[in-house]
Amino acid sequence: MPENPSSAAPAAVRLPRYTKADQDEILGGGDDPFGVAAAGLTWLPKEEHFGVRYGERLVAHAGLLRLPVAIGGAETEVVGVGGVAVAPDMRGHGLARLVVAAALDHARTMGPRHALLFCRPPLVPLYQRLGWQPLDQDVLVEQPETRVVTMPLRTMVTPLRDDAYWPAEPVRLLSLPM
Repeated sequence: MPENPSSAAPAAVRLPRYTKADQDEILGGGDDPFGVAAAGLTWLPKEEHFGVRYGERLVAHAGLLRLPVAIGGAETEVVGVGGVAVAPDMRGHGLARLVVAAALDHARTMGPRHALLFCRPPLVPLYQRLGWQPLDQDVLVEQPETRVVTMPLRTMVTPLRDDAYWPAEPVRLLSLPM
């Protein structure tokens, strides 16, 4: 990583808000900064935001949202993780690990036993290194006008509690994806 303009090592912090301008600061402009537009899905905005600044510049983000989910016949909640982004010129320096760890630290205070995310296949190894496990089964998600679709991205989970167990049952997110 280039020498940090501030003397301290970068740290992840909770952000009071996260806007399209903040996202553009990290990823640049563009119609499909996350590379998922082809999936044709409608996504929920995140409610909790964590970021890493490099000097005055926001260079990484992760967002959280509590969501209802059905696993087999049981309904529960998960903490959805989304909007994970690291500025292209800052990748490879552990910023994804830093910002996702900060988000998960907060997620552990939110109540649900698991966090869930959706990612493009090339990112699966990154999330596995961060402790996430891919689900082997398809996951259904809600879409506008009461459509239910199979999530085309890879679904991954991580426990938020030591005794958390994710059963090998059908999964349906009972909301739009995050």
